[in-house]
Amino acid sequence: MKPERAAQIQEHFGEQVRKMRKQKGLSQEALSFACELDRTYVGGVERGERNISLINIYKIAEALDIDVRDLFDTLGLSRGSGGI
Repeated sequence: MKPERAAQIQEHFGEQVRKMRKQKGLSQEALSFACELDRTYVGGVERGERNISLINIYKIAEALDIDVRDLFDTLGLSRGSGGI
């Protein structure tokens, strides 16, 4: 995978986390507390600066009370779109 595509995926994922967090009315601090991750880490995820692990994806989804797939729905990761 090209580095540009990897960065794009991280940015889109972070935007989705931010969108879902705001819909739930949570601050970054409240979300980070709920999923037991550092606030600066959550901020980095939302800015697309972190290559987040599968375990942390599940922690965030659980804290947001959403299905993990909801964090990926808008990423355009199908093979036909130049994805993975």
